[in-house]
Amino acid sequence: MKRVMGVINLVNEYEEMEELTYGRCVASVPFGGRYRLVDFMLSSMVNSGISNVAVFAHTKYRSLMDHLGSGKEWDLDRKRNGLFLLPPAVDEMQDMLKGDLFHFNRHRDYFYRSPDDYVIIARSHMVCNIDFTKVLEAHLESGADVTVVYKDTVDQGSARCRRLEINDEGRVTAMQDHLGRLATTNVSMEIFILRKDLLLDLVQVSLAEGHDHFVRNAIMRNVNRLRIHGYKYEGYLGIVNTIMSYYQHSMNLLNPEVYRDLFFSPGLIYTKIKDEPPTKYLRSSHASNSLIANGCHVEGSVENSILFRGVKVRKGASVKNCIVMQNCEIGEFVSLENAILDKDVIVGRGRELLGASTAPFIAAKKRII
Repeated sequence: MKRVMGVINLVNEYEEMEELTYGRCVASVPFGGRYRLVDFMLSSMVNSGISNVAVFAHTKYRSLMDHLGSGKEWDLDRKRNGLFLLPPAVDEMQDMLKGDLFHFNRHRDYFYRSPDDYVIIARSHMVCNIDFTKVLEAHLESGADVTVVYKDTVDQGSARCRRLEINDEGRVTAMQDHLGRLATTNVSMEIFILRKDLLLDLVQVSLAEGHDHFVRNAIMRNVNRLRIHGYKYEGYLGIVNTIMSYYQHSMNLLNPEVYRDLFFSPGLIYTKIKDEPPTKYLRSSHASNSLIANGCHVEGSVENSILFRGVKVRKGASVKNCIVMQNCEIGEFVSLENAILDKDVIVGRGRELLGASTAPFIAAKKRII
């Protein structure tokens, strides 16, 4: 796909993830034991042969910069093209409140200098493994101005997403935000493919008219004027922008079929490499139906849970239906159920933390309980 450039758009990305995004953007939220949310879209682009990828950062992107680095893990540390992390170029604080078209315009030199003809614009909170070569083929075959990727599903109720109405010819006839009343199961994956010159034209025209949001103003306002077609995605999709959607899709990874579909097909998902020793299980430990990353130390019981790197579960502790992030320590005889612990949380001896499957307990980063 030498004719296509990728854009991961983090500007004004919708999120209701409470403690998990107090100090980080949605893209860098840990997921699946050793990954970040941005890994899925970035890996899909790389596996599709896209070697020119820009990440339009917006706010709280320090941890994202640390994670992405030079792009080496995704084979994007190149002399030509590669990975570009583009922070907001603003003159005043009020510019931070403006939409993504404003920031695209501020970084327009990035688009002008690229020889690519097409642009794929995506969000980071779509957890999927997609082959963009097939999306481009469908886009070229349909002759559409814009192609939007969607999923026909009823399983995204706890997430915030747009819905599409598509006619028998595959053309999008209506598009509404998550607050709309469009009666359809077609959910937008916030992935758009269009010609670069059309994108730059939409940027200039929309800004001249006083509008600065790509989807809301450049796409939704032009549904009747532009030929916007839909591409139906058949793989696993997790829209992760609320606490409940994060918890639900994390727990879905404990299903082997979902895990294989998401992480191995059509390509592998890559992430930042950290050299850790194997997890150590002591005689008193018990683990069942769980994802446990490298570097953990397990003395207690772990059931239906996800442990990130370096987690310590002390003797007599019980961890059930939980997501425990990197370097947390669960003390002796702790009872932990239906909980999400951010990085470096310490739970003292004998504590009992019980959430509900519909409202998990959440502990912010570096909290001591």
